[in-house]
Amino acid sequence: MHFALTDDQRAIQESVRSFLAKTAGLERLRAAIASPEGWDADLWTSLAVEMGYAGLMVPEAYGGSGVGAVAMALVLEETGGRLTVAPFFETAVLAVQTILNAGTPRQKEALLPAIADGTTKATMAITGLEGRPSPDGITALLTRDGNGWLLNGEAGFVPFAHVADLLLVVARAPETANGAGISLLALPAESAGVVIERQPPLDLTRPFCRVRFQNVTVSDDLVLGEAGKAGPSLERALTIGAGLLAAEQTGGAAFCLATTVEYAQQRVQFGRKIGSFQAVKHTLADMMVAVEAARSAALYAAAAIDQGTPELIEACSVAKSWCSDAYRLCAGEAIQLHGGIGFTWEHHAHLYFKRAWSSSTWLGDPAHHRERVARLIGLTGASEGSTP
Repeated sequence: MHFALTDDQRAIQESVRSFLAKTAGLERLRAAIASPEGWDADLWTSLAVEMGYAGLMVPEAYGGSGVGAVAMALVLEETGGRLTVAPFFETAVLAVQTILNAGTPRQKEALLPAIADGTTKATMAITGLEGRPSPDGITALLTRDGNGWLLNGEAGFVPFAHVADLLLVVARAPETANGAGISLLALPAESAGVVIERQPPLDLTRPFCRVRFQNVTVSDDLVLGEAGKAGPSLERALTIGAGLLAAEQTGGAAFCLATTVEYAQQRVQFGRKIGSFQAVKHTLADMMVAVEAARSAALYAAAAIDQGTPELIEACSVAKSWCSDAYRLCAGEAIQLHGGIGFTWEHHAHLYFKRAWSSSTWLGDPAHHRERVARLIGLTGASEGSTP
């Protein structure tokens, strides 16, 4: 695959980088996570409404700009580097891809324009309280009830559900397993019977919620596509989501590297700047290699998404597994190389460390995606499992 950024893509990258450099500093991040709602509403408005980034992957026919996954990956690298505390990825990637892959033309016309212009904030309820990857982790049940449906059960680890307007809920029919009987629902968050509770956070910058469904009435028009037949659409949407989450992880890893290099050039120990010590140099070099490889993997996955190449699944799983490991490495080394200050609550390093570990387990952990790649390339002994 030949790959190079276009002038338009570079312009998007520069615009979001410049914008976030002015508006999304660490002080604003701290203020957002300390607020009662735990998110930055003004930053969401700027990103989604004023800058129009929420519609990057929404086709022009549905009110978006339709510039594709590579442009979105460039934006996500910058938002990941700033730990943007807003449901941007959840809305602009997961929700958009779910609706595009599962919805009917009428449902796309009804839902996507409001997402593209930032009017609707959305998130996705994928798994149960144990957090297992889909489809094994789906525990919400959808049953027929007269002319409509009833939704019961619980979903765990639903990011930003407490501020979302729209819930994309994954449910299955009773007594079904694996990819069978799966439905995707576009459920207004204020629907009767929906109870949203914030969970104690590990990652303060991406708050997760527990969502309970208690005899929620679901009309046919809220079921995306055909009930019970959404397994393939879900697989594709989550595959794309995992591939683009890798770009966000790359941004976080790159920020850890940049701030650690800056610190190593300033901190003096034993009469020398610590960046002059060989052990520190080697560690920083390892971090740089990890970041550059992560960026290549993430952009390759994004290009595969745009071009619809046969290796899309493989590329996205490779990117998610590698970028998860790279982010965890860089976030951990950032704490170590910052020394005592890096372990304090006041320093930013722990926020990136927690985001690195939280992101690595979301949408399938590295081991899950490596097993997936092993099956795709025909390695024997790879355990049977499901897509993320």
